[in-house]
Amino acid sequence: MKTFKKYILLPAPPEEVYLGLTKAQSIQLWTGAEVEFEEEVGTEFSFWDGDIVGKNLELEPGKKIVQQWYFGEENEPSIVTIKLHPDKKGTSLEFVQTNIPDEDFEEFTAGISEYYLGGLADFFELEDY
Repeated sequence: MKTFKKYILLPAPPEEVYLGLTKAQSIQLWTGAEVEFEEEVGTEFSFWDGDIVGKNLELEPGKKIVQQWYFGEENEPSIVTIKLHPDKKGTSLEFVQTNIPDEDFEEFTAGISEYYLGGLADFFELEDY
């Protein structure tokens, strides 16, 4: 099992980035796909028609999101922690994911960088602030 960590800078305040990550309407805009998401601890969610499925463990508005992401029946859930740090340019987003199966690591983290974090970056850069 491996851990993936990445930082991205977004030109928006942490509160806005948090909303972008927790409002189904916003998530749908930056993922460009079907989303099921409720901003509530204990609720399960699904992105990209079920390509990513998990559960919300901790939601701290403007600061932190902790989720479990599932990797099939035989694997332990993976923990994703997203921390939002205020930065003079907007928000420094810290994405940490633990417990990624070794055999899925390369492909999965490439997808996260391109579609999840990349989609988020595009979404915030297209908005006018």
